[in-house]
Amino acid sequence: MNLSDKVAIVTGSTSGVGQGIATVLHRQGAHVLITSRRAEAVDATIRALSEQGDDGRLAGVAADVRDPAGIQAIVDRAMAEWGKVDILVNNAGEPAHRPFAENDDQAWYNDFDLKVMAAVRLTRLVAPIMKTHGDGRIVNIVAHSGKVPRPNSSPTAIMRAGGLALIKVLSKELAADGIRVNAVVLGFIRSGQWERDRALHAAEIPLDVFYGQRAASSQIPLGRFGDPQEVGELVAFLGSDAASYISGTAINCDGGSCDAL
Repeated sequence: MNLSDKVAIVTGSTSGVGQGIATVLHRQGAHVLITSRRAEAVDATIRALSEQGDDGRLAGVAADVRDPAGIQAIVDRAMAEWGKVDILVNNAGEPAHRPFAENDDQAWYNDFDLKVMAAVRLTRLVAPIMKTHGDGRIVNIVAHSGKVPRPNSSPTAIMRAGGLALIKVLSKELAADGIRVNAVVLGFIRSGQWERDRALHAAEIPLDVFYGQRAASSQIPLGRFGDPQEVGELVAFLGSDAASYISGTAINCDGGSCDAL
């Protein structure tokens, strides 16, 4: 999965799954643009990844992907640094699981901007760049609630389902331009979200024990939570020539926990 000379944008890439994806893409030789709303988080991530070797293959921008100006800043920075974009990973997101009755209009608008419109706006800017060299790879990161909605999963489940529909539409519209569009569907992955939950409710339990208990209670067939870099390996595969005939597909990365194919 040699990604040498490929340029990748990874949104939400300063922690958790996003950082795992950025780490693997960079390790495989890609130039990677790190993004987050917080400049200090961007800088810290670039310093950490630089330990793998840099050679000008890392840059970052602090931007809010809910803001069209932030989206433009992300693409502008990638073009200023490297003059092209080969891989776009739409990963930005945050948990938004509440009973339906507790979500007002603003909650729906915020989640829509973050999980659907950010991907729409970035793709709208990046696809014409990819078309100029007849090659591109877009990967949307979604939660398995987009395939199997459960109670108290709104608005996330609805937005993630929209993200799955988006990759199917785009895979058909952009295929003639050599652009492949896929999704990675996440199950239970180690992240700051879970560690914050532990800090609030089970701080006395060692982290590995906490994850083991949650894996058991969640009935994950493989018996454990996934690691962010395992997600990164799948994204790197989809971004590489090894996946040259894969498009319009949503691949589960969930230890077997999702009920849907």
